[in-house]
Amino acid sequence: MANLLWLGIVLGLVFSNWVDGFEGYHFNETELSLLEAHEASLLGGNPLMVGLTLIQAAAAKGAVCLDGTLPGYHWHRGYGSGANSWIINLEGGGWCNNVRTCVFRKTTRRGSSRFMEKEIPFTGILSNNAQENPDFFNWNRVKLRYCDGASFTGDSEHTAAQLQFRGQRIWLAAMEDLMSKGLRHAEQALLSGCSAGGLATIIHCDEFRGRFPSTTKVKCLSDAGLFLDVADVSGGRTLRNMYSGVVGLQGVQKNLPRICLNHHDPTSCFFPQNLIASVRTPLFILNAAYDSWQIQSSIAPPSADRHGYWRDCRLNHAKCTASQIHFLQGFRNQMLNAVKDFSRSSQNGLFINSCFAHCQSERPDTWFSDDSPVIGNKPIAIAVGDWYFDRAGVKAIDCPYPCDNSCHNLVFK
Repeated sequence: MANLLWLGIVLGLVFSNWVDGFEGYHFNETELSLLEAHEASLLGGNPLMVGLTLIQAAAAKGAVCLDGTLPGYHWHRGYGSGANSWIINLEGGGWCNNVRTCVFRKTTRRGSSRFMEKEIPFTGILSNNAQENPDFFNWNRVKLRYCDGASFTGDSEHTAAQLQFRGQRIWLAAMEDLMSKGLRHAEQALLSGCSAGGLATIIHCDEFRGRFPSTTKVKCLSDAGLFLDVADVSGGRTLRNMYSGVVGLQGVQKNLPRICLNHHDPTSCFFPQNLIASVRTPLFILNAAYDSWQIQSSIAPPSADRHGYWRDCRLNHAKCTASQIHFLQGFRNQMLNAVKDFSRSSQNGLFINSCFAHCQSERPDTWFSDDSPVIGNKPIAIAVGDWYFDRAGVKAIDCPYPCDNSCHNLVFK
C-alpha cells in the first residue's frame, strides 16, 4: 500500500511538471520516460541495476552531449548461449527544438552525463530474468544514453549558447566503442529503442546492419517511435512545427536517409511514416494505436486546446466524449494507413494494440507478465521473439478501442 501511495505521488508530481511545461521550458522535455521508469522499478520487484560507462574516446571525435560532457551507456554482459548476441537499446526522451529548450535540457540527464543516473534498472526486454524476458535474458544488453535532443542525428553547434548538437557523432562513437568490446563478433544483433529512441532506431537501422557481415542476423525494433505528421485538435501541426525546429537547429538534414530526401523536405524525413517503407533491414514496429505521448504532446496539447476541452480526455481516456473518441479513431486509422505498405514485406513485423500507452518493451508489466497486453493471446515479448527468430510471421493489429481489455492504459490525475 505504501508503494502504491508513493507511486501515486510520483506520477502526480512528474505529470504536473510535464503538462505545465508545454507553455515553458519543458515543452519538449517530456518526463513520461521518467514516469515509466518509476513504474517499472516499482512493479518489477528487484530489477537488475547496471552501471554507467562513459565513452572516453568520444571527446576527441567531438561526440559529446549538449553541454560538452562525455556520452555513455549501460552494458550487462551476455553469457551462455547469449554470449555472442547483442541488444543495443537507444534511450528516448523527447527533443529540443530551439535554443531555450536545448539550454534547459543541458541542465538535465537528457543533455549532460553530469546529471545521468550512475545505475539504472534493466527491465522488460533488458531484463536478465528468463521468466520476464524469455528470448533475450542472457544476451549482451546495452542502453545508450540520450543526451543530444535530436534522436542521435544532429551534427552542429550553437557557439553563443554553448550547445553541442552531436547526436550522430555520439551514435558513431558508441558503435565504435562497443564494436571493440565484442559487438563486432556478434552472431545475432537487435537494435531497439523507445519513443525518441524508437525514431532513432528507424533512422539508424540500415546503418547498424551495415556494420556486420551478411552472416550476422540483424534486425531492428522500434517501440512507440511511430510519430505521425497529423493535424492536432485545432487543425495545426504541433509536432511538424517542433520537428522543423529540431531539424533546422541541430543540422539533422545531412544525416537523414538520402532516399527520403529525394522525395520529401528534411522535416518530413524526420517522420517515420516517410522512412519505414525504404528500410531494407527487417524492422518490427510496436506501437499503441492511441499513443499517450502523441495524444498529450502532438494531437491535443494545451497549446492547441486553449479552452481546455480536451483536458480530461487527455488525462484519462475514460473521460473522453464520443466525439473525442471519434477523433482518436481517426488518428488510429492514419497510423494503420502509414504502415500499410510497410506491412506488405514478409520480413517486417507489426504489433499495434488499441491501448493508451507509450513504450511497452521496457516495462516488465507490458513486455511479459501474467497479465501483459496481448493480441490474439500473444503477449508482446513472444510476438517480438517469434518475429526475430523466424518462428512465425507477426502482423498483429488490434481491433479498435474499447475492445481490448488486456491493455495497461496510462491514466493521469
